[in-house]
Amino acid sequence: MRLLEKYFHNLNIALEAVAANKFRSLLTALGIIFGVAAVIAMLAIGTGARQEILEQMKMVGVNNIIVRPVYLDESGREELLAGRFSPGLTLADANSFKEVIPTVMRVSPEVEVNAFAMKDGIRRPVKISGVNPEYFQVFGLNLQQGSMFSEDHLKHGAPVCIIGNNIRAIFFGNENPIGQQIKAGNNWLTVIGVVEDRLVTEDAVESLGISEFNTVIYTPVQTSLLRFRDRSALTMTDIQRARSSRRARQTTNNNDSEERRKNYHQLDRIVVQVESSDHLTATSDLMHRILQRRHNGVEDFEVIVPEILLQQEQRTKDIFNIVLGAIAGISLLVGGIGIMNIMLASVMERTKEIGIRLAVGARKTDVVFQFLSESTIISISGGIVGIFLGIGLSRSIMQFTDILTIVSIESVLISFGVAAAVGITFGYMPARKAAEKDPVTSLRYE
Repeated sequence: MRLLEKYFHNLNIALEAVAANKFRSLLTALGIIFGVAAVIAMLAIGTGARQEILEQMKMVGVNNIIVRPVYLDESGREELLAGRFSPGLTLADANSFKEVIPTVMRVSPEVEVNAFAMKDGIRRPVKISGVNPEYFQVFGLNLQQGSMFSEDHLKHGAPVCIIGNNIRAIFFGNENPIGQQIKAGNNWLTVIGVVEDRLVTEDAVESLGISEFNTVIYTPVQTSLLRFRDRSALTMTDIQRARSSRRARQTTNNNDSEERRKNYHQLDRIVVQVESSDHLTATSDLMHRILQRRHNGVEDFEVIVPEILLQQEQRTKDIFNIVLGAIAGISLLVGGIGIMNIMLASVMERTKEIGIRLAVGARKTDVVFQFLSESTIISISGGIVGIFLGIGLSRSIMQFTDILTIVSIESVLISFGVAAAVGITFGYMPARKAAEKDPVTSLRYE
């Protein structure tokens, strides 16, 4: 009990010394304050970046490979017609993946059509996406209400649809949309389901080609090809154009024909889900070879593995965050050196005080504890202020730069622990030097 009282007495002396030199203590703590704030802010940026990557991986689906068409220009297309012919990306390509590659779990072909939707006098531009039921499994989409496309819907290209949550809110309000009809383009579609709400960032839509799930009208892929548009279908205009001269082809004003010449692909995308991440690279290579053979060696497609791209992006961000964390750590190191310098100067200034304490019976351990307590108090106080500053800085970064920052309990505890460790580590040498002073020499010091 007496020993505990002695330690509290030494701690009280340390607090009085810090309070007596407020300005100097504040300047000493600045290095710790900014170091802790920097550590918290950098870790918050890193955690936010990691969270964004994980969310994007959920959006593109797990273990997915995406095949996109490449739109050849007119000259490239003419060269193909003169020699090798490519049918473009088709349903047959999608079916071949599942038939040939054993590692493929699901295949989701997609056809997108931009049109206007109408109901009860409300008219809005919408995206109509022709998909199969595996699309919803690939992207982890659940139905908020209603049912999924049936085999009969797919087989006969039935005029049915599943709508996104925003489509439901715009056209149906508080009504139950199931069983009601909505006009999309020139076709009346019966609503059989509503997709649950799913938020997608603009960056993910642009960089990864992800659909904004809430604003889409989904139809069976056969319905989209049969009732809306099938770019692979041969029309009389195409036959006449093939028989006419180049000059006649250049003066053709048919808009649909012009569009077909630019985009002759039946599908806008094929998403293939693989059993395991270990099979992604091998499966994508095999898919590329299959498409090359089916397209007669014409590279009018691209095979993308989003997970690999996201992992590379994550690695880049991790390296960047390590660099930023190292810089923040250097700030703490500099703050610790500042504490050591100030404490050494304090020992020199208080030589007589140290001599008096030793002369009246204080032990060397008491002096060590006193000066070590002063440095620890300064570093912990700076750490607390730095925590609040770091949290505020993280929120400011997110508000003014649109960079996601997440402050975790771990980052706060790590930065606070480091601040306390800095105070103890860099305060020990000055405290030891103070305790080693000779009482007689200290009392003679002026």
